[in-house]
Amino acid sequence: MKMFELKTNGPGLTEITSEVAGWVADQGGEGVLTLMIRHTSASLLIQENADPDVQRDLKAYFGRLVPPADDPSMEYLLHRAEGPDDMPAHIKAAMMPVSLSIPVEGGRMALGTWQGIYIFEHRARPHRRQVAAYLAR
Repeated sequence: MKMFELKTNGPGLTEITSEVAGWVADQGGEGVLTLMIRHTSASLLIQENADPDVQRDLKAYFGRLVPPADDPSMEYLLHRAEGPDDMPAHIKAAMMPVSLSIPVEGGRMALGTWQGIYIFEHRARPHRRQVAAYLAR
């Protein structure tokens, strides 16, 4: 097992494909890679890595879908212990994957041509996130 310590830049998607691919290559062989983010306010996604508009649009969509707790439409939220982005971050993480399974062949992840692995940070400021990786053979 490998524990990745990765920095996000605040809300939005942070690509981690190269870090994960490097570790997978070092392991060699075939199997299934499992990734899991060890946080309740961020998610993991496999998403397009060619056009940055995709990441911007996803961030904008989820920002509109689940606005901050100080938005009048979110007045029903009780959990605000860490600020207006706290509970909305938990809601977004509940809606999106927190773990991924990726086939590995010949020491390479079987991702599609335009696919990358991302941490989707749901909090308003940068964080250090842990992603656990396990390659089952």
